[in-house]
Amino acid sequence: MSIRYEVNSNGANLMVALSGELGLANSTQVRDRLLKCLAEQPDSLLVDLSAMRVQQPLALAIFPAVMRQAARWPGTPVLFCSPTADTREHLSGQAFQRLPVFDGRDAALAHLHDRRLIMPSISEELLPVSGSSRHARDVTTDACLRWDLPELIAPASLVVTELVANVVDHAGTMMTLRLSLRPRYLNVAVRDGSHDPPVAAGPASLEASRGRGLLLVTELAYRWGYLPSQDGKVVWAALRRT
Repeated sequence: MSIRYEVNSNGANLMVALSGELGLANSTQVRDRLLKCLAEQPDSLLVDLSAMRVQQPLALAIFPAVMRQAARWPGTPVLFCSPTADTREHLSGQAFQRLPVFDGRDAALAHLHDRRLIMPSISEELLPVSGSSRHARDVTTDACLRWDLPELIAPASLVVTELVANVVDHAGTMMTLRLSLRPRYLNVAVRDGSHDPPVAAGPASLEASRGRGLLLVTELAYRWGYLPSQDGKVVWAALRRT
């Protein structure tokens, strides 16, 4: 029993076609694959269920779990389309009432067109060197001023400093900083090439703002966490807008 994946992009949207039999044995693998798609921070994630069969209905619980993560970060709409009659019947239960299921891809894309609120974002490639933290703070300050969020300059800069410093100190790979404006949050994400989980900076840091490590991120961010990506991981934080 296995699940196969076909991932395609449609502009800024990602489409994942699942085929095979879904059961408890492979549900975690499917969840992780969809989370890796979310780590790409697409405008939307469309999951095609037309070629997927449900062997064990309990395994469908992965889909609400993926939606909950998408709501926390990166704020990406996740839509499901073209389920078979049997799959649709399984998804008609109360546990899946909030799951957006559409008859086909066209209907799902039409829903996105009607409901999507395009929000701005800024990306910056950074080297794993000590000066990257300072450059990341400059990018963050500029973004907050551009988006009229002066109250978030200080907390967002401290969060970005820690996330970038962790890559420099522990991952040692190229990284991508991305700031995205959402209706309720400013999302900050740093993607690197290491699969290791984020590590808190020690007290004897080169910069005072890094001394408290990820404890500082916990204090300043509404939520933070990390997701595996195709070639490493993404560490993210959401700061509430006033």
